[in-house]
Formats: sequence, structure tokens, C-alpha cells
Amino acid sequence: MKIAVLGYGTVGSGVVEVLSLNRENITRRAGKEIDVKYVLDLRDFPGDPVQNVLVHDFQVILNDPEVEIVAEVMGGVKPAYEYVKACLENGKSVCTSNKELVAKHGAELLEIAKQKKVNFLFEASVGGGIPIIRPLNQSLTADEIMEITGILNGTTNYILSQMHDYGYDFDTVLKKAQELGYAERNPEADVEGYDACRKLAILTSLAYGKQVDFEDIYTEGITKITTEDMKYADAMDAAIKLLGIGRRENDKFFAMVAPRIIGKKHPLYSVNNVFNGILVKGNMLGDVMFYGSGAGKLPTASAVVADIVDAAKHTGTNIMTIWSSKKLALSDFAEAENIFLVRVPEEEKDAALAVFGEVKEVKADGVAGEFAFLTKKMTEAAFEESSRKVTVKNRIRVEI
Repeated sequence: MKIAVLGYGTVGSGVVEVLSLNRENITRRAGKEIDVKYVLDLRDFPGDPVQNVLVHDFQVILNDPEVEIVAEVMGGVKPAYEYVKACLENGKSVCTSNKELVAKHGAELLEIAKQKKVNFLFEASVGGGIPIIRPLNQSLTADEIMEITGILNGTTNYILSQMHDYGYDFDTVLKKAQELGYAERNPEADVEGYDACRKLAILTSLAYGKQVDFEDIYTEGITKITTEDMKYADAMDAAIKLLGIGRRENDKFFAMVAPRIIGKKHPLYSVNNVFNGILVKGNMLGDVMFYGSGAGKLPTASAVVADIVDAAKHTGTNIMTIWSSKKLALSDFAEAENIFLVRVPEEEKDAALAVFGEVKEVKADGVAGEFAFLTKKMTEAAFEESSRKVTVKNRIRVEI
């Protein structure tokens, strides 16, 4: 079976490498040999064997009837969306690691694949090498999914882990993460939560079968987390994690990405550094945990190749995925209920007690001149109204 790879960057080169190194095993599992006929890239790679199959014109791939499967690992929406759509309409299955593309156009591309009796597969778009899309689509179908909670970004998890373990401030760890290659030169998509938000949109869309637009998800990054916050978490025998949460409460649906303080009993507490973890709660099965490398060349490439094998095994058959383009109406975020750790200047302690009522004080070693406390469970709207009456130095949602 002839395939093409769109993009020869980190993941694209990984896909070619995995297909070459594990060729015998992949052939056995796919039931046929899988050969890379083309690799599309704007650049040349002198001295790399890929030069023998390199093309610069997408039309060569699109118009070759021998190419049955295309791996899209370019990233971004343009021109990836146009290329993927054209491949599906031409009867070619597509496997992608592109979270932006899947979050924005997943439902539409799945519908085209269904009509053309081919497949649009995207296991690598969430959690790198962690299998989560296939279990949601195939293994957990007997359950009503009540909640998906995930550490969905390795960069932010690394930064928070280092801040917690070594007492570094945010800027110091960010610089270290960039030096190690864990963070981009422009880290905004990671540290502001946008990357996790797109991944959460994909997971909640699959969990509930309708389109969840990432623009509708409340998103908050980690740039305001301080060493003082870490000391309070430590005093509570807890850790701060950037969590993406999609939750069903009766007939209401909530989705948000934000830092949270979680205790040692929480299944995601021990997920540290660049690792990802995804917790799925079903009404029959209970809790199911998925854990592993959330990014990186070979883990992500491995997930893409697994999809290529799946597509090869289902030639001429569409693997049903329930993801309607009909939009899932998320409930007003202001109605979501949370407990908050709040920090105010010490001189405003009485004012805070008057505003928030019954609270639980939290003290941390090495932090002076302020009053920190846990609120009772309250809506986001009620918290915002109360917090305007005092000087809030920072506030973090708590789940202990």
C-alpha cells in the first residue's frame, strides 16, 4: 500500500523513521506492506534518503491513484485543511496529528470521509503517543461519559513541576524549558492554555458527539502562578496543575482550561514534568486513566503510524465516529461552581471575611504580609462579584 507524508518536520520525519524501523511488525499488523511513495515539503534535504521520494507539489500526491493513505503532519490550518479535504474527496484516507485542524474542522472532515467510504483518523492530535481517541470512540461506548479531566500539555506541566519541586519562579523555568526544547521560542500557545484548549475541544466533542468550539471554552494559562502559590499548595499537601475539564452535570455541559490545586488522592497528582495524563469518568465504568508521553517526535509519530495501520486494515470501510457538526451548547461558565484559594493583603483580612463569609485560612512557610484562605463552593459569578470588594493578589481553583 502506497502512502504519502505531508510535512517532513519533527513528526513527519518521525513517521518515516517509525515505518522504516518497525517495518516488519507494521506489515504483519496491517496485513500488507506500507511504502512511503511521496514526502511533501517545501525544503530539500540533501544527503537524507527522503530526497528520493521528496516532492514540492501537492497535486502530484492528490492525482496519484496509487496513494491510498495520506499522513498530514504539517501543523496549522492553512494549507492543511485544503489538502486534507481534497485528499478525502479524492478517496484517500487521512491520518493527522494536527490538533488545530481537528478542533476546527473535525466534524466536517469526518462527514466527508464517511461519504467517500474512507477514514479520517487523528489519534496523535491529543496526548501525543497516549491512546485516547480510539478508546473514546470504540472502547468506552457503553458508558455515558460524565467527565474528562486532563493534563494535556507537557510544556506547562514541566514548568509547574519544576516550580513546585525546586522553588524556581515562572520565568526561570520557562527559559530552562526553552533551552531543553520543551517550549517554543514563542511559548504563548502553551503557557496561555490555548494548546490544551484545542485538545479539550476535541475530547469533549468526541465524548458528547457534538461540536465543541474551542473559542467557547474558558481558558486561563499559568503565567500568573507564583512561587508563593506553590508554597500554599505545598502547605495543603497538594500540587498545581493546568487542567482541561469537560464535565456533564445533568443536562448541563461545562468546559474550561485553568490551573487547579489538586491533592495527593487525585489520580493526576503524580503526573509530572513533560508527561500527560487523561482521566475519564464513566457512569458505569467509573474512573479510567491514560498516562504517557504527551509530545515528542517518536511518541507522536507512533500514534500517526498506528492510524495508518488502522486505515490500511479498513480499506473501503469507514470507521464510524460520532461527532456531529451540530454545536454542543455549553452552559454559562458563570454558573460553574468551584472552591478557590484566595490571597489578599494582610490588612484586608477583615474585609475578606466580611465579603466571603465562612472560610478556611491557609498558612504557608516563607510567605508573609498576606491572608490566604479557601472559600466555600461558589459559582464563578458569585466569586467575581465578591472579589471586586477586596484586593485579590491571586486566586486558584481547588479540587481536593
